[in-house]
Amino acid sequence: MSDHQSARWRVTTLFSRRIGKFRADRRVVGALLLLGLLLAGRVWLAGHPQHNPWAPLNLRDPAGWATQSKLLKLRDDPVQCRAVLERSDVAFSTLDPAGEGACRREDRTRLSAFPLSPDTPAITCPAAVALHIWERDVLTPLAQETLDSGIAQIRHLGAYSCRRLYGRDEGPWSEHATANAIDIAGFELEDGRYISVLRDWQGNTPEAEFLRKAHQGACDGFSTVLGPDYNAAHADHLHLDMSPRWRGVCR
Repeated sequence: MSDHQSARWRVTTLFSRRIGKFRADRRVVGALLLLGLLLAGRVWLAGHPQHNPWAPLNLRDPAGWATQSKLLKLRDDPVQCRAVLERSDVAFSTLDPAGEGACRREDRTRLSAFPLSPDTPAITCPAAVALHIWERDVLTPLAQETLDSGIAQIRHLGAYSCRRLYGRDEGPWSEHATANAIDIAGFELEDGRYISVLRDWQGNTPEAEFLRKAHQGACDGFSTVLGPDYNAAHADHLHLDMSPRWRGVCR
């Protein structure tokens, strides 16, 4: 056998011996790649807690992929919700429970420094968190972008009302019965203008654009958002609530 033939024989033999090991090699390489991706993902999530479903919610972080799911988890956990407000340095006060029966309000949380008018009503902590995020991440930049002004006050029609849906004598209770909702009627701007849901919702004006985008932006944090396009009962306000029964109702 020539040297050339001998070399070819050695290569062929080595290749034949490796054929049965290729599958195992691929598994090892695949496992190493997967491990590398997991480690890289863990490092990335540590630097971007707003996208990390396991990181504690902090309202000082920008909104991310995991923010809405974290908000929804707070709906039945006022203790954890208040811990989020404290962690996020959001000023609030806690009021004693009030009411009876279906209108019993165990969670009465009031944002201490929030531009609500004519007053700042006590609402549930999850609703307060969603309201804080909406004002900061949606309303404030949107008003500057579309109306060239900041927001001085957010006008509301109330939060607590011990009643069933649409004031009926029977049927499901409204989220207002436990102050887990708030109705927004309009916005007073820093330049003195007033944007009314009833007056300014229709048309192609900057005011209408602001209201529609404000409505849509609220859907990222609240469980239920209803506006004038939903029905006549909401012609003059945006209904925002944190109902544990629904998720992602945006009409």
